[in-house]
Amino acid sequence: MPSTGNRPDPDRPEYNVYRSRRGFFSRFRRSDLGSLSGKEKRAADRQRAARPGRQDLPYEVHRSGSGTGGGRYGSSGLKDRLPGRRDGRPSRRWVKWILFACLGWFALSVLAFAVSAQLQSMKMSGEAKAALGGSPWMLTNPQNILIIGTDSRPPDTLEPGAAETQKCYDQQAKGEAPHDGCPGARADTLMVVRAGGGKFNKLSIPRDSVADIPGHDAQKINAAYAYGGAALQVKTVENFLGIKIDHAVILNFSGFEDFINAIGGVKVDVPEALCANISGGKKNGGITIRLKKGENTLDGQDALAYARTREDTVGDPKCQLPAGYNDLNRAEAQQRVLNGIKDRLTDPLRLPYNFIKGPIIGWTAPKAFVSDMGFFTLPQLALSSVFAGSSKPDVLVPASLDPMIIPESERQRAAKALEG
Repeated sequence: MPSTGNRPDPDRPEYNVYRSRRGFFSRFRRSDLGSLSGKEKRAADRQRAARPGRQDLPYEVHRSGSGTGGGRYGSSGLKDRLPGRRDGRPSRRWVKWILFACLGWFALSVLAFAVSAQLQSMKMSGEAKAALGGSPWMLTNPQNILIIGTDSRPPDTLEPGAAETQKCYDQQAKGEAPHDGCPGARADTLMVVRAGGGKFNKLSIPRDSVADIPGHDAQKINAAYAYGGAALQVKTVENFLGIKIDHAVILNFSGFEDFINAIGGVKVDVPEALCANISGGKKNGGITIRLKKGENTLDGQDALAYARTREDTVGDPKCQLPAGYNDLNRAEAQQRVLNGIKDRLTDPLRLPYNFIKGPIIGWTAPKAFVSDMGFFTLPQLALSSVFAGSSKPDVLVPASLDPMIIPESERQRAAKALEG
Protein backbone atom coordinates (compact mmCIF):
# COMPACT_ATOMS: atom_id res chain seq x y z
CA MET A 1 0.00 0.00 0.00
CA PRO A 2 1.34 3.52 -0.69
CA SER A 3 2.38 5.37 2.45
CA THR A 4 1.97 9.03 3.49
CA GLY A 5 5.42 10.58 3.59
CA ASN A 6 8.35 8.49 4.64
CA ARG A 7 6.60 6.91 7.62
CA PRO A 8 3.43 4.81 7.60
CA ASP A 9 0.41 6.25 9.36
CA PRO A 10 0.07 4.25 12.60
CA ASP A 11 -3.66 5.00 12.73
CA ARG A 12 -4.39 3.49 9.29
CA PRO A 13 -4.56 -0.29 9.09
CA GLU A 14 -3.03 -2.09 6.11
CA TYR A 15 -5.34 -3.52 3.46
CA ASN A 16 -5.11 -5.84 0.49
CA VAL A 17 -7.68 -5.10 -2.21
CA TYR A 18 -8.85 -7.98 -4.38
CA ARG A 19 -11.04 -7.87 -7.44
CA SER A 20 -13.89 -10.36 -7.13
CA ARG A 21 -15.13 -12.59 -9.92
CA ARG A 22 -17.65 -10.83 -12.11
CA GLY A 23 -21.21 -11.96 -11.74
CA PHE A 24 -23.67 -12.21 -14.62
CA PHE A 25 -25.40 -8.90 -13.71
CA SER A 26 -22.29 -7.05 -12.57
CA ARG A 27 -21.91 -5.27 -15.90
CA PHE A 28 -25.26 -3.54 -15.32
CA ARG A 29 -24.48 -2.05 -11.92
CA ARG A 30 -21.81 -0.03 -10.22
CA SER A 31 -19.91 -1.33 -7.24
CA ASP A 32 -21.48 -0.74 -3.87
CA LEU A 33 -18.94 0.53 -1.32
CA GLY A 34 -21.52 1.98 1.03
CA SER A 35 -21.17 -0.87 3.48
CA LEU A 36 -17.44 -0.26 4.00
CA SER A 37 -16.02 1.75 6.86
CA GLY A 38 -14.55 5.19 6.18
CA LYS A 39 -10.95 4.04 6.11
CA GLU A 40 -11.79 0.95 4.04
CA LYS A 41 -13.71 3.07 1.54
CA ARG A 42 -10.84 5.58 1.23
CA ALA A 43 -8.45 2.70 0.54
CA ALA A 44 -10.75 1.36 -2.20
CA ASP A 45 -11.14 4.85 -3.66
CA ARG A 46 -7.36 5.21 -3.90
CA GLN A 47 -7.24 1.91 -5.81
CA ARG A 48 -9.91 3.11 -8.24
CA ALA A 49 -8.14 6.45 -8.73
CA ALA A 50 -4.90 4.62 -9.52
CA ARG A 51 -6.63 2.72 -12.33
CA PRO A 52 -8.57 5.11 -14.58
CA GLY A 53 -11.36 3.53 -16.56
CA ARG A 54 -11.87 0.75 -14.00
CA GLN A 55 -14.20 2.59 -11.62
CA ASP A 56 -17.11 0.25 -12.26
CA LEU A 57 -15.29 -2.94 -11.32
CA PRO A 58 -16.54 -4.76 -8.19
CA TYR A 59 -14.09 -5.09 -5.32
CA GLU A 60 -13.71 -7.20 -2.22
CA VAL A 61 -11.59 -5.45 0.43
CA HIS A 62 -9.89 -7.65 3.00
CA ARG A 63 -7.89 -6.56 6.03
CA SER A 64 -4.30 -7.72 5.82
CA GLY A 65 -2.56 -9.03 8.90
CA SER A 66 0.93 -8.76 7.44
CA GLY A 67 0.96 -5.04 6.76
CA THR A 68 2.99 -5.52 3.61
CA GLY A 69 0.16 -4.79 1.23
CA GLY A 70 1.74 -7.19 -1.28
CA GLY A 71 0.69 -10.68 -2.23
CA ARG A 72 -0.25 -12.08 -5.56
CA TYR A 73 -3.48 -10.14 -5.80
CA GLY A 74 -2.71 -7.38 -3.31
CA SER A 75 -2.90 -3.68 -3.96
CA SER A 76 0.53 -3.66 -5.56
CA GLY A 77 -0.03 -6.82 -7.61
CA LEU A 78 -3.63 -6.61 -8.79
CA LYS A 79 -4.10 -8.55 -12.00
CA ASP A 80 -6.75 -8.50 -14.63
CA ARG A 81 -8.62 -11.80 -14.50
CA LEU A 82 -11.95 -10.72 -15.98
CA PRO A 83 -13.63 -12.11 -19.12
CA GLY A 84 -13.25 -9.91 -22.16
CA ARG A 85 -9.58 -9.24 -21.45
CA ARG A 86 -7.93 -5.97 -22.43
CA ASP A 87 -4.74 -7.82 -23.41
CA GLY A 88 -6.42 -9.10 -26.59
CA ARG A 89 -6.97 -12.69 -25.51
CA PRO A 90 -10.49 -14.03 -26.26
CA SER A 91 -12.98 -14.70 -23.52
CA ARG A 92 -13.65 -18.33 -22.63
CA ARG A 93 -17.33 -17.53 -22.36
CA TRP A 94 -17.78 -17.83 -26.15
CA VAL A 95 -16.06 -21.21 -26.19
CA LYS A 96 -18.49 -22.41 -23.55
CA TRP A 97 -21.56 -21.29 -25.47
CA ILE A 98 -20.27 -22.77 -28.73
CA LEU A 99 -19.69 -26.07 -26.96
CA PHE A 100 -23.22 -26.00 -25.50
CA ALA A 101 -24.67 -25.28 -28.97
CA CYS A 102 -22.77 -28.21 -30.49
CA LEU A 103 -23.93 -30.57 -27.76
CA GLY A 104 -27.51 -29.39 -28.21
CA TRP A 105 -27.36 -29.94 -31.97
CA PHE A 106 -25.96 -33.44 -31.46
CA ALA A 107 -28.67 -34.22 -28.90
CA LEU A 108 -31.31 -33.04 -31.39
CA SER A 109 -29.86 -35.40 -34.03
CA VAL A 110 -29.97 -38.35 -31.65
CA LEU A 111 -33.52 -37.48 -30.57
CA ALA A 112 -34.70 -37.24 -34.19
CA PHE A 113 -33.19 -40.65 -34.91
CA ALA A 114 -34.72 -42.26 -31.81
CA VAL A 115 -38.21 -40.83 -32.38
CA SER A 116 -38.21 -41.77 -36.07
CA ALA A 117 -36.99 -45.29 -35.21
CA GLN A 118 -39.77 -45.75 -32.67
CA LEU A 119 -42.44 -44.62 -35.13
CA GLN A 120 -41.15 -47.07 -37.75
CA SER A 121 -41.00 -49.95 -35.26
CA MET A 122 -44.71 -49.49 -34.55
CA LYS A 123 -45.46 -50.38 -38.18
CA MET A 124 -44.03 -53.91 -38.14
CA SER A 125 -46.59 -56.68 -37.93
CA GLY A 126 -47.21 -58.32 -34.57
CA GLU A 127 -46.61 -61.81 -36.04
CA ALA A 128 -43.15 -60.77 -37.20
CA LYS A 129 -42.25 -59.34 -33.80
CA ALA A 130 -43.48 -62.51 -32.11
CA ALA A 131 -41.08 -64.57 -34.25
CA LEU A 132 -38.13 -62.57 -32.92
CA GLY A 133 -36.58 -62.67 -29.49
CA GLY A 134 -33.57 -60.38 -29.57
CA SER A 135 -32.16 -58.47 -26.64
CA PRO A 136 -32.31 -54.66 -26.63
CA TRP A 137 -28.68 -54.55 -25.42
CA MET A 138 -26.85 -54.62 -28.74
CA LEU A 139 -23.69 -52.67 -27.88
CA THR A 140 -22.36 -55.50 -25.72
CA ASN A 141 -24.33 -58.46 -27.09
CA PRO A 142 -23.80 -59.53 -30.77
CA GLN A 143 -27.08 -60.41 -32.46
CA ASN A 144 -28.33 -61.57 -35.87
CA ILE A 145 -30.42 -59.19 -37.94
CA LEU A 146 -32.30 -60.37 -41.03
CA ILE A 147 -32.52 -57.67 -43.70
CA ILE A 148 -35.41 -58.21 -46.13
CA GLY A 149 -35.83 -56.18 -49.28
CA THR A 150 -39.15 -56.94 -50.93
CA ASP A 151 -40.03 -56.62 -54.60
CA SER A 152 -43.16 -54.72 -53.59
CA ARG A 153 -43.83 -51.49 -55.56
CA PRO A 154 -46.13 -48.56 -54.67
CA PRO A 155 -49.31 -48.46 -56.76
CA ASP A 156 -48.38 -45.12 -58.36
CA THR A 157 -45.04 -46.34 -59.77
CA LEU A 158 -44.45 -47.01 -63.46
CA GLU A 159 -42.58 -50.21 -62.72
CA PRO A 160 -44.21 -53.57 -63.48
CA GLY A 161 -45.37 -55.63 -60.52
CA ALA A 162 -46.64 -52.66 -58.52
CA ALA A 163 -49.19 -53.30 -55.78
CA GLU A 164 -52.80 -52.93 -56.88
CA THR A 165 -53.79 -50.70 -53.96
CA GLN A 166 -52.08 -48.70 -51.25
CA LYS A 167 -53.56 -51.07 -48.67
CA CYS A 168 -51.85 -54.05 -50.29
CA TYR A 169 -48.56 -52.17 -50.54
CA ASP A 170 -48.69 -51.20 -46.86
CA GLN A 171 -49.44 -54.82 -45.97
CA GLN A 172 -46.36 -56.02 -47.82
CA ALA A 173 -44.15 -53.24 -46.45
CA LYS A 174 -45.07 -54.07 -42.83
CA GLY A 175 -44.22 -57.75 -43.21
CA GLU A 176 -47.80 -58.96 -42.76
CA ALA A 177 -49.00 -62.27 -44.16
CA PRO A 178 -51.30 -61.85 -47.21
CA HIS A 179 -54.95 -61.20 -46.29
CA ASP A 180 -58.05 -59.30 -47.41
CA GLY A 181 -57.50 -60.28 -51.02
CA CYS A 182 -54.01 -58.78 -51.28
CA PRO A 183 -51.34 -60.97 -52.90
CA GLY A 184 -48.03 -61.57 -51.17
CA ALA A 185 -44.72 -60.16 -52.37
CA ARG A 186 -41.51 -62.15 -52.59
CA ALA A 187 -38.31 -61.12 -50.87
CA ASP A 188 -35.97 -59.43 -53.32
CA THR A 189 -33.03 -59.29 -50.90
CA LEU A 190 -32.05 -61.54 -48.00
CA MET A 191 -29.03 -60.64 -45.89
CA VAL A 192 -28.05 -61.55 -42.35
CA VAL A 193 -25.99 -59.00 -40.41
CA ARG A 194 -24.36 -59.91 -37.12
CA ALA A 195 -23.87 -56.66 -35.22
CA GLY A 196 -22.96 -55.64 -31.70
CA GLY A 197 -20.04 -56.27 -29.40
CA GLY A 198 -17.59 -54.91 -31.97
CA LYS A 199 -18.91 -57.10 -34.79
CA PHE A 200 -20.50 -56.13 -38.09
CA ASN A 201 -20.40 -59.22 -40.32
CA LYS A 202 -22.67 -59.75 -43.32
CA LEU A 203 -23.92 -62.80 -45.19
CA SER A 204 -26.06 -62.66 -48.34
CA ILE A 205 -28.49 -65.44 -49.22
CA PRO A 206 -29.23 -65.70 -52.97
CA ARG A 207 -32.96 -65.24 -53.43
CA ASP A 208 -33.24 -68.31 -55.68
CA SER A 209 -31.67 -70.69 -53.13
CA VAL A 210 -33.86 -73.75 -52.65
CA ALA A 211 -35.00 -74.13 -49.03
CA ASP A 212 -37.60 -75.95 -46.96
CA ILE A 213 -40.40 -73.51 -46.14
CA PRO A 214 -42.50 -74.54 -43.08
CA GLY A 215 -45.96 -75.62 -44.23
CA HIS A 216 -44.96 -75.62 -47.92
CA ASP A 217 -42.90 -77.61 -50.37
CA ALA A 218 -39.18 -76.96 -50.83
CA GLN A 219 -38.75 -74.06 -53.26
CA LYS A 220 -36.98 -70.72 -53.67
CA ILE A 221 -36.30 -69.27 -50.25
CA ASN A 222 -37.74 -65.84 -51.09
CA ALA A 223 -41.21 -67.33 -51.55
CA ALA A 224 -41.57 -67.57 -47.77
CA TYR A 225 -42.27 -63.84 -47.59
CA ALA A 226 -45.07 -64.14 -50.13
CA TYR A 227 -46.69 -66.99 -48.18
CA GLY A 228 -46.42 -65.76 -44.61
CA GLY A 229 -44.76 -62.36 -44.51
CA ALA A 230 -41.73 -61.57 -42.37
CA ALA A 231 -42.57 -64.13 -39.67
CA LEU A 232 -42.39 -67.08 -42.08
CA GLN A 233 -39.30 -65.66 -43.77
CA VAL A 234 -37.53 -65.48 -40.40
CA LYS A 235 -38.37 -69.10 -39.57
CA THR A 236 -37.24 -70.27 -43.00
CA VAL A 237 -33.87 -68.54 -42.74
CA GLU A 238 -33.34 -69.86 -39.21
CA ASN A 239 -33.90 -73.44 -40.40
CA PHE A 240 -31.81 -72.88 -43.52
CA LEU A 241 -28.70 -71.62 -41.71
CA GLY A 242 -29.19 -73.20 -38.30
CA ILE A 243 -29.00 -69.87 -36.46
CA LYS A 244 -31.33 -67.69 -34.39
CA ILE A 245 -32.62 -64.47 -35.91
CA ASP A 246 -32.92 -61.80 -33.22
CA HIS A 247 -34.17 -58.79 -35.19
CA ALA A 248 -35.58 -58.06 -38.64
CA VAL A 249 -35.44 -55.10 -41.01
CA ILE A 250 -37.77 -54.66 -44.01
CA LEU A 251 -36.33 -52.19 -46.51
CA ASN A 252 -38.42 -49.48 -48.10
CA PHE A 253 -37.16 -48.55 -51.58
CA SER A 254 -38.31 -44.93 -51.57
CA GLY A 255 -37.05 -44.39 -48.02
CA PHE A 256 -33.73 -45.99 -48.97
CA GLU A 257 -33.25 -43.47 -51.79
CA ASP A 258 -34.05 -40.53 -49.50
CA PHE A 259 -31.57 -41.74 -46.90
CA ILE A 260 -28.74 -42.16 -49.44
CA ASN A 261 -29.40 -38.65 -50.72
CA ALA A 262 -29.46 -37.25 -47.17
CA ILE A 263 -25.90 -38.47 -46.50
CA GLY A 264 -24.69 -37.08 -49.83
CA GLY A 265 -24.58 -40.37 -51.76
CA VAL A 266 -22.27 -43.36 -51.27
CA LYS A 267 -18.95 -44.38 -52.75
CA VAL A 268 -18.89 -47.90 -54.19
CA ASP A 269 -15.88 -49.75 -55.61
CA VAL A 270 -17.24 -51.57 -58.68
CA PRO A 271 -15.04 -54.54 -59.76
CA GLU A 272 -15.86 -54.14 -63.46
CA ALA A 273 -17.69 -51.61 -65.59
CA LEU A 274 -21.37 -52.25 -66.12
CA CYS A 275 -24.45 -50.74 -67.72
CA ALA A 276 -27.90 -51.86 -66.65
CA ASN A 277 -31.53 -51.12 -67.42
CA ILE A 278 -33.87 -51.55 -64.46
CA SER A 279 -37.61 -52.07 -65.05
CA GLY A 280 -37.35 -51.37 -68.78
CA GLY A 281 -34.66 -48.70 -68.57
CA LYS A 282 -34.95 -44.93 -68.64
CA LYS A 283 -36.67 -44.91 -72.06
CA ASN A 284 -39.54 -46.98 -70.69
CA GLY A 285 -40.02 -45.24 -67.36
CA GLY A 286 -37.44 -47.27 -65.46
CA ILE A 287 -33.82 -46.58 -64.55
CA THR A 288 -30.58 -46.86 -66.52
CA ILE A 289 -27.23 -46.86 -64.73
CA ARG A 290 -23.72 -46.72 -66.19
CA LEU A 291 -20.85 -47.41 -63.79
CA LYS A 292 -17.14 -47.35 -64.49
CA LYS A 293 -14.67 -49.82 -63.06
CA GLY A 294 -13.38 -48.63 -59.70
CA GLU A 295 -14.81 -46.02 -57.37
CA ASN A 296 -18.22 -44.53 -58.19
CA THR A 297 -20.26 -42.04 -56.17
CA LEU A 298 -23.93 -43.01 -56.39
CA ASP A 299 -27.00 -41.02 -55.45
CA GLY A 300 -30.04 -42.71 -53.94
CA GLN A 301 -31.60 -43.78 -57.22
CA ASP A 302 -28.41 -45.23 -58.70
CA ALA A 303 -27.42 -46.96 -55.44
CA LEU A 304 -30.81 -48.66 -55.30
CA ALA A 305 -30.61 -49.63 -58.97
CA TYR A 306 -27.12 -51.08 -58.51
CA ALA A 307 -28.30 -53.10 -55.49
CA ARG A 308 -31.27 -54.49 -57.46
CA THR A 309 -29.53 -55.38 -60.73
CA ARG A 310 -29.12 -59.10 -61.41
CA GLU A 311 -29.99 -59.69 -65.06
CA ASP A 312 -30.43 -57.91 -68.37
CA THR A 313 -34.05 -57.94 -69.55
CA VAL A 314 -33.87 -55.16 -72.15
CA GLY A 315 -31.34 -56.49 -74.63
CA ASP A 316 -29.83 -53.12 -75.49
CA PRO A 317 -26.47 -53.74 -77.26
CA LYS A 318 -25.23 -50.33 -76.04
CA CYS A 319 -26.02 -51.05 -72.39
CA GLN A 320 -25.28 -54.53 -71.10
CA LEU A 321 -24.21 -56.25 -67.93
CA PRO A 322 -20.86 -58.07 -67.78
CA ALA A 323 -21.02 -61.63 -69.10
CA GLY A 324 -22.29 -64.10 -66.50
CA TYR A 325 -23.63 -61.43 -64.14
CA ASN A 326 -26.23 -63.06 -61.86
CA ASP A 327 -27.84 -63.02 -58.43
CA LEU A 328 -24.53 -63.79 -56.70
CA ASN A 329 -23.01 -60.63 -58.17
CA ARG A 330 -26.04 -58.66 -57.06
CA ALA A 331 -25.68 -59.96 -53.50
CA GLU A 332 -22.08 -58.71 -53.46
CA ALA A 333 -23.23 -55.36 -54.86
CA GLN A 334 -25.74 -55.00 -52.02
CA GLN A 335 -23.00 -55.51 -49.45
CA ARG A 336 -20.82 -52.92 -51.20
CA VAL A 337 -23.63 -50.40 -50.94
CA LEU A 338 -24.07 -51.24 -47.25
CA ASN A 339 -20.34 -50.77 -46.68
CA GLY A 340 -20.55 -47.50 -48.60
CA ILE A 341 -23.24 -46.22 -46.24
CA LYS A 342 -21.20 -47.18 -43.19
CA ASP A 343 -18.05 -45.55 -44.58
CA ARG A 344 -19.96 -42.39 -45.45
CA LEU A 345 -21.21 -42.02 -41.90
CA THR A 346 -17.87 -42.78 -40.22
CA ASP A 347 -15.41 -41.03 -42.57
CA PRO A 348 -13.61 -38.31 -40.53
CA LEU A 349 -13.62 -36.02 -43.57
CA ARG A 350 -17.41 -36.27 -43.69
CA LEU A 351 -17.97 -35.45 -40.02
CA PRO A 352 -18.62 -31.71 -40.59
CA TYR A 353 -21.23 -32.49 -43.26
CA ASN A 354 -22.84 -35.24 -41.17
CA PHE A 355 -22.86 -33.00 -38.09
CA ILE A 356 -24.51 -30.07 -39.89
CA LYS A 357 -27.17 -32.33 -41.42
CA GLY A 358 -27.42 -34.49 -38.30
CA PRO A 359 -31.12 -33.94 -37.51
CA ILE A 360 -32.10 -34.52 -41.17
CA ILE A 361 -30.04 -37.71 -41.37
CA GLY A 362 -31.32 -38.85 -37.99
CA TRP A 363 -34.95 -38.39 -39.01
CA THR A 364 -34.55 -39.85 -42.52
CA ALA A 365 -32.45 -42.94 -41.77
CA PRO A 366 -35.11 -45.02 -39.94
CA LYS A 367 -37.67 -44.18 -42.64
CA ALA A 368 -35.69 -46.37 -45.04
CA PHE A 369 -37.06 -49.48 -43.33
CA VAL A 370 -39.54 -51.02 -40.92
CA SER A 371 -38.00 -52.88 -37.99
CA ASP A 372 -38.75 -54.28 -34.56
CA MET A 373 -35.82 -52.21 -33.23
CA GLY A 374 -37.07 -48.95 -31.76
CA PHE A 375 -35.69 -45.84 -30.06
CA PHE A 376 -33.48 -47.81 -27.66
CA THR A 377 -32.00 -50.61 -29.79
CA LEU A 378 -31.58 -48.99 -33.20
CA PRO A 379 -29.20 -46.25 -31.98
CA GLN A 380 -27.07 -49.02 -30.47
CA LEU A 381 -26.95 -50.70 -33.88
CA ALA A 382 -25.74 -47.44 -35.40
CA LEU A 383 -23.02 -47.11 -32.76
CA SER A 384 -22.00 -50.75 -33.24
CA SER A 385 -21.48 -50.18 -36.94
CA VAL A 386 -19.27 -47.15 -36.18
CA PHE A 387 -16.91 -49.05 -33.87
CA ALA A 388 -16.75 -52.22 -35.99
CA GLY A 389 -14.79 -52.70 -39.20
CA SER A 390 -16.28 -53.39 -42.63
CA SER A 391 -16.10 -57.07 -43.53
CA LYS A 392 -15.65 -58.34 -47.07
CA PRO A 393 -18.78 -59.49 -48.94
CA ASP A 394 -19.75 -63.06 -48.08
CA VAL A 395 -22.29 -64.84 -50.26
CA LEU A 396 -23.48 -68.44 -50.07
CA VAL A 397 -21.89 -70.41 -52.92
CA PRO A 398 -24.27 -72.85 -54.63
CA ALA A 399 -23.31 -76.27 -55.92
CA SER A 400 -25.64 -75.74 -58.89
CA LEU A 401 -27.46 -72.76 -60.35
CA ASP A 402 -30.64 -74.25 -61.79
CA PRO A 403 -32.01 -75.19 -59.37
CA MET A 404 -29.78 -73.24 -56.97
CA ILE A 405 -28.73 -75.73 -54.32
CA ILE A 406 -26.65 -74.60 -51.34
CA PRO A 407 -24.86 -77.60 -49.76
CA GLU A 408 -25.21 -78.13 -46.03
CA SER A 409 -21.44 -77.78 -45.61
CA GLU A 410 -21.50 -74.33 -47.23
CA ARG A 411 -24.34 -73.19 -45.01
CA GLN A 412 -22.45 -74.34 -41.91
CA ARG A 413 -19.30 -72.59 -43.14
CA ALA A 414 -21.18 -69.34 -43.67
CA ALA A 415 -22.96 -69.50 -40.30
CA LYS A 416 -19.63 -70.02 -38.53
CA ALA A 417 -18.02 -67.11 -40.43
CA LEU A 418 -20.99 -64.95 -39.49
CA GLU A 419 -20.38 -65.64 -35.82
CA GLY A 420 -16.84 -64.35 -36.36
